[in-house]
Amino acid sequence: MTTTIRALLGATALSAIGLSATAQDTTLTIATVNNGDMIRMQGLTQDFTNQNPGIALEWVTLEENVLRQRVTQDIATGGGQFDVLTIGTYEVPIWANQEWLVPLDDMPEDYNADDLLPAIRDALSVDGTLYAAPFYGESAMVMYRTDLAEEAGVTIPEEPTWTDIMAAAEAMTDRDNEIYGICLRGKAGWGENMAFLTAMANSYGGAWFNNDWEAQFESEPWQSAVSDYLMMMENYGPPGAANNGFNENLSLFQQGKCGMWIDATVAASFVTDPEDSTVADSVGYAVFPNKEGVDNHGNWLWAWSLAIPASSEQQDAAKAFISWATGQGYTELVASEEGWRSAPPGTRTSLYENAEYQEAAPFAEMTLNAMNAADTINQSVMETPYTGGQFVAIPEFAGIGTQVGQEMSAALAGQQSAEEALANAQALTTDEIEAAGY
Repeated sequence: MTTTIRALLGATALSAIGLSATAQDTTLTIATVNNGDMIRMQGLTQDFTNQNPGIALEWVTLEENVLRQRVTQDIATGGGQFDVLTIGTYEVPIWANQEWLVPLDDMPEDYNADDLLPAIRDALSVDGTLYAAPFYGESAMVMYRTDLAEEAGVTIPEEPTWTDIMAAAEAMTDRDNEIYGICLRGKAGWGENMAFLTAMANSYGGAWFNNDWEAQFESEPWQSAVSDYLMMMENYGPPGAANNGFNENLSLFQQGKCGMWIDATVAASFVTDPEDSTVADSVGYAVFPNKEGVDNHGNWLWAWSLAIPASSEQQDAAKAFISWATGQGYTELVASEEGWRSAPPGTRTSLYENAEYQEAAPFAEMTLNAMNAADTINQSVMETPYTGGQFVAIPEFAGIGTQVGQEMSAALAGQQSAEEALANAQALTTDEIEAAGY
């Protein structure tokens, strides 16, 4: 990690960082998530301000759950606090249909929107119009310690089952030396633990709802998925796992504490960064697991993207910034400063056709294959009335998903049983979905 990024990470999560030393005509306030790629972007924005001396940047950098709460409240009320929002594939079509987002159909010609990966571009468009520009895209996969697997005498197939994963987690666990066989998300949130658990339930043959919008938490797939999840975390996971989200598990893996970590493909560049990761030269990859007999490897498709709220009074300047931050030139800037391995993944076809990137990023092919394999229309082997891979693409899901996440996190913390968590999830989801008229 560069000195610049370390310094930014050390700043308070709610800090506003001014990045211009000269008089500006315009100040953009940018709300973003405290993930590594976004922190890296902040460290490189002097390039933007050099090219645009009339625009100053002010950052509001937030933890994922807090970011979602803040930007959702602001855009729904037309608060106008932010000029650029960091949002995901869940929010874009819902907010665009509410006319809360500015269309990005007039980006500069050299932006080359046709270069965006089709799956990501489609996910961020409504009726063919782009409403957010992807900063990075991801699916999900297994990352594991090849040295620990070898020492434990286990082989992790390229397309493992959950039985393979559980056996490997048991074999690699060494609590005396603080080595945990598996690290998984436990922090409550529709985009934290429920992103993972929804994908896991999909891979067990489950779904949130059947075609009659009846909640499915007391079905066999959900019962088996949650039971296996809790068993793995209790026996082979790190202590305090109910507090661990993406960033916490990334840190554990980089410190050599995790035998396996199943999470977003975007993590691959960070676990293989020799400046930050103590296990950078011992990382292997595998497809998100499935349960034996279920032809579904946890469909997951996501992009952290930059969008402009309709309430912004600085829309032209905001488009200039988004064009810079998500364009091909930015990818080349990252490569020149930190190497091709660190280029933002999962957004542009040209990156995956770049021989230098392919050589520097051993995870590139698996990332692209996982993203191309994600089916957000048929996310489960069950027929469902909704779309979305690791989420349900309805406006009510953010609230419902977070409530269910709190139940699952409480079970992980030992505050209730799996049966109680699933029964509570079933009841609250049924109440909310009936109240919404589905």
